[in-house]
Amino acid sequence: MARPTGFADASASFDDAEFVILGVPFDRTTSFRPGARFGPDAIRQHSWNFESYDLETGLDLADARIHDLGNTDEYGSAEEMVRGVREELRPVYRAGKFPILLGGDHACAPPSVEAYPEDAPSLGVLYLDAHLDFRQSYLGDARSHACSSRRMVERVGARNVVVLGVRSVSREEVDDNKTVGMPFVSAHEIARDGIQSTVQRALNMLKTERLYISLDIDAIDPAYAGATGTPEPFGLTPRDVKYVFDQAAPRLVGMDIMEVSPPYDQGNTSALAARLAREAIVRVLASRRGR
Repeated sequence: MARPTGFADASASFDDAEFVILGVPFDRTTSFRPGARFGPDAIRQHSWNFESYDLETGLDLADARIHDLGNTDEYGSAEEMVRGVREELRPVYRAGKFPILLGGDHACAPPSVEAYPEDAPSLGVLYLDAHLDFRQSYLGDARSHACSSRRMVERVGARNVVVLGVRSVSREEVDDNKTVGMPFVSAHEIARDGIQSTVQRALNMLKTERLYISLDIDAIDPAYAGATGTPEPFGLTPRDVKYVFDQAAPRLVGMDIMEVSPPYDQGNTSALAARLAREAIVRVLASRRGR
């Protein structure tokens, strides 16, 4: 496994860590703009830009117990990647750690959910994405990034996945989902009703004991995060996503950040992804410590 320069403040050993970071440099299912395989290391690089002290909570990430496992192998196929990520993350969950997966295209996310132990408390998924990603198969690949919410539904059940921020779908996906019943909240509903009420509605739909957040960076409007494989206008703001993290933190047990494509970046998208990863850590710590 490659070991690039690690995520900022990730100085704890694996045994001591609460949070474990793993990069997946894989973008072989990308269907528009490639480059997400460079995302994990770009996010790590930009993580060093920020102060460790958090103004809102008074917590200092220099005191957080974070471990960076480095990157997985560079897999030749999506099936190989899925098996590899599962193998990497199963012991992370079993050890009671909080995994943070850095992609990579969104095909890298389902194996993180699939690695969650079946005998653990029930798991729901908040899936933040501009796209529904509900195809059964895309370009002949059932493990395409365009199928990722579907693969998660197969693992945890349709009512335990809520897609938030969607604004680009195919007619076939919508028609297919009428029989499956995966809930989703569009970006248009969020703009109309406000982030607070729509996030609470999404969280109320998820009756599970625990939550996992899968964040495709294209959920965020390309005005803020344009360096991604399939940018879609009319998206969420970074503060919207921050609010999701705030509200989900008490039930959160893992997350991923996918589809950052550094070749199209001026640094703002990678920096935002790094800051959001740090924001998630802070919010989970604050929840655990009663802040």
